[in-house]
Amino acid sequence: MESILQIENLTKSYGDRLLFGDITFGVNEGDKIGIIAKNGTGKSTLLKILCNKEDYDSGNIIYRQDVRVGFLEQTPELNPNKTVLEVCMENYNSNEDDVWDYENRMKQTLSQLKITDFNQKISELSGGQLKRVALSKIIIKKCDLIILDEPTNHLDIDIIEWLEGYLSRNKVTLLMVTHDRYFLDKVCNKIIEIDQQTIYTYQGNYNYYLEKRQERIEAQTAEIEKARNLYRTELEWIRRQPQARGTKAKYRIDAFYELKEVANKRINENNVQLNVKSSYIGSKIFEAINVKKRFGDKIILNEFNYNFSRYEKLGIVGSNGVGKSTFIKLLLGITTPDSGYFDIGETVSFGYYSQEGMQFDESMKVIDAVTKIAEIVVFDEKTKYTASQFLNLFLFSPADQQKFIYKLSGGEKRRLYLATILMKKPNFLILDEPTNDLDIITLEILEEYLSKFNGCVIIISHDRFFMDKTVDHLFIFEGNGIIKDFPGNYSEYREWYVLKEKEKESKNKVTKSIAPQCKRDNSNKMTFKEKKEFEALEKEIETLTNEKNRIEEIFQTGASPEEMLKLSSRYAEIKDSLDEKELRWLELSEKDN
Repeated sequence: MESILQIENLTKSYGDRLLFGDITFGVNEGDKIGIIAKNGTGKSTLLKILCNKEDYDSGNIIYRQDVRVGFLEQTPELNPNKTVLEVCMENYNSNEDDVWDYENRMKQTLSQLKITDFNQKISELSGGQLKRVALSKIIIKKCDLIILDEPTNHLDIDIIEWLEGYLSRNKVTLLMVTHDRYFLDKVCNKIIEIDQQTIYTYQGNYNYYLEKRQERIEAQTAEIEKARNLYRTELEWIRRQPQARGTKAKYRIDAFYELKEVANKRINENNVQLNVKSSYIGSKIFEAINVKKRFGDKIILNEFNYNFSRYEKLGIVGSNGVGKSTFIKLLLGITTPDSGYFDIGETVSFGYYSQEGMQFDESMKVIDAVTKIAEIVVFDEKTKYTASQFLNLFLFSPADQQKFIYKLSGGEKRRLYLATILMKKPNFLILDEPTNDLDIITLEILEEYLSKFNGCVIIISHDRFFMDKTVDHLFIFEGNGIIKDFPGNYSEYREWYVLKEKEKESKNKVTKSIAPQCKRDNSNKMTFKEKKEFEALEKEIETLTNEKNRIEEIFQTGASPEEMLKLSSRYAEIKDSLDEKELRWLELSEKDN
């Protein structure tokens, strides 16, 4: 396959901190590559370097000539003063793109990503809407290479599944960083792992990577163990031969130092050790009694009643804006219900992890942020940690603890935030989008911790894999105050939902096939009103067709970008109107005059 991008001996560091050194890999046409690495090893930095948004120390980046690259950043930067339509038209090139095809692609893609108000200002969009507009812009552009940095963050699950299907079906070349393991498994045909400044490539999806990575670790472990045994033997020889000067002896001494390097190597599996305990929780957790909440015409809860059980693990799913986070804030007392109340047990101690809750003084050091909360973390008589020991459990080495918070990566800050929540010994964890910015290894350890957590859990997440591993049942927020309780994880719910939709579709087909027979009209003659409509349609179709032809002539001869944008919008309106009127004209033409 033809090479699109070649990276050779690329090195990047910040001061004395090396992110990656001398890494080399290529991207060929048709590759769908997922990049996996621990937080703080420079995944996002690598993508920015490839898109010329950040400098690097040394190495070569070679793109195929005239390659079109689309880059989705974690937090897209779009002109806040422009409308959705104007931003998406920025990529339009009259020399390369057919205006009708481009506009049709643009509106279709925006609609599929649930962006319907094309004239809305970018400044008025939510974070999720902003991400979807930026994503639409890349898809419309028809890029040779799409580079995505955490594309699933802030997206609803149904949008993630749409994007998953689009990237899987289409012959796009893809390079991305994501923590979404289902997404990696279904989309990628190649995984690149950055581990200890070295590149490992796996020709397969995420499941294949897991299998082969384990084989690699086992082989490396065996090699290191073998080297250590031989090193001990050679060390004894070296000690007995301090004056050796012969050629053979010198060769053996040189080999000894190479062997020593291998023997001292570590398979760095620095997992977050979340072996912290929760405080005691009683049998009464909380009861929701006739809770109502609305914002204007928007209903969040409507006489909601529920009795939460001890050790219950609940997942909450639903589209953005249906009230998932508001429900949590009502439970925590951050937001007040319009009527009704939550009766919370006396032993309940909440630990709330939220997107907006991570607020640190960035000028502080990591260790100071923790000692500010507690210098000694006491879980029981047998389990006590100093602040430094506690941070070690979360992969912050003594050197890392002395770093200023502003120097941490997004994932490292999230890990620190999680540490500050768990050190308070909550027995009821509420996690609102906890997976954003956490690396896969941290997620796996957090999943393991939650499975053994001796307390209650509520999770709002778009990460399907994470939900499947951690919750017992789901609240499905459908909007308008409708909440359905599903007894199972997300995959089980999705399977049930798809089956239900197929059954509904099947019933609709049967109804449609029967309906014409039941509603057959004996008369097939035009009414007086229909004759007048038919005559008017002929004139309207002629007028619209003439206007359409005039706009097409302008497109051929050229126009200013402002005029092109205005005419493109009018052209789409004419096409829609013509389709509608011509369909009605055909219906009427089949009747007798």
